[in-house]
Amino acid sequence: MSGGLLEVWLLVTWMFDSVNRRLKYISLAVLVVQNASLILSIRYVRTLPGDRFFTTSAVVMAEILKVLTCLLIILLQKKFSVKETMSFLVDSIVFQYKDTLKLAVPSLIYTLQNNLQYIAISNLPAATFQVTYQLKILTTALFSVLMLRKSLSRVQWVSLLLLFGGVAIVQVQQEGNKEASVSDSSNQNYTVGLVAVVISCMSSGFAGVYFEKILKGSSASVWLRNVQLGVFGTVLGLLGMWWNDGAAIAERGFLFGYTGMVWCVIFNQAFGGLLVAVVVKYADNILKGFATSFSIIVSTVMSIYLFGFHVDLMFTAGAGLVIGAVYMYSLPKAASGSSSPSSSSSSSAAAPGTDRGAEMEAFLPKAQGGVASPPSAVHITD
Repeated sequence: MSGGLLEVWLLVTWMFDSVNRRLKYISLAVLVVQNASLILSIRYVRTLPGDRFFTTSAVVMAEILKVLTCLLIILLQKKFSVKETMSFLVDSIVFQYKDTLKLAVPSLIYTLQNNLQYIAISNLPAATFQVTYQLKILTTALFSVLMLRKSLSRVQWVSLLLLFGGVAIVQVQQEGNKEASVSDSSNQNYTVGLVAVVISCMSSGFAGVYFEKILKGSSASVWLRNVQLGVFGTVLGLLGMWWNDGAAIAERGFLFGYTGMVWCVIFNQAFGGLLVAVVVKYADNILKGFATSFSIIVSTVMSIYLFGFHVDLMFTAGAGLVIGAVYMYSLPKAASGSSSPSSSSSSSAAAPGTDRGAEMEAFLPKAQGGVASPPSAVHITD
């Protein structure tokens, strides 16, 4: 009898491990597709001829969809009790207003960052943006050291130097090939795109670390935090939309220029971070680093076919350094008891369209094999 139970237990254990391994690689594929598809689709819709949608309205719409999704999940958790859900939200958001107000700063930065990403991708080749955007790993690490007094391993310091060197090589190559990299359209400006992506990387690093700093010790769920962030993000996005495109939107309408492809971009941006937050618990840091690296390759290959992007030896060398650096930075530190910021930056690297995926990671339990995550309330990409 005991032998039969042992066989059943071994069979169940084997099936569980098999499913977990399968989920791990499914999550890897999801991260790669989400990373590459968001950048390529934004680049595609921003280079199509005809009427262009207002990027400020797209940012607001993504925030609204994200809030509605999280509200639906909270309602599901409350067993579809509207009264209990409303009571929970009022208590968490209104009565605990001091806790809610803490999210105003990261929400402002995320709103700015989402708008900057549209500007950057509209003015840079998709592959160049994908490579350059990995600088957010560097900024996140530096802010983690400065603000959270975290330590980096030697391998991580070396990877950051390689990352910076790889991005520098790509930018030198692109500077010499502006005509080949960016079309002659007067609507595209390489310098504007580069400045936008650099500022976006700096804001990404600061916002992620600031969010981690202010949320330590909190027990709020990832869905509640996204509602709080989304409320601020929607209000701030509406203000930005009114300031930048108010007159044009009043004349043409909020949904001017929206096509099926534009809606796909918005849904990808809205749900990408939430999707990554859910699937990363099945993937360790090494796989997340691999997903980010592989998405750079996918973006580059697809850019060649979709946008006629030219890849030469310098771009290949620079992109190779960035891919290697991302992978090296995601490697677990040797057992030393010191914490690593990789948990708060690796996820950010996995979701360029919306960096809240990075901040969401620590709200979720880690799968085996990964670096230990910060406390459960330390992080929200997404």
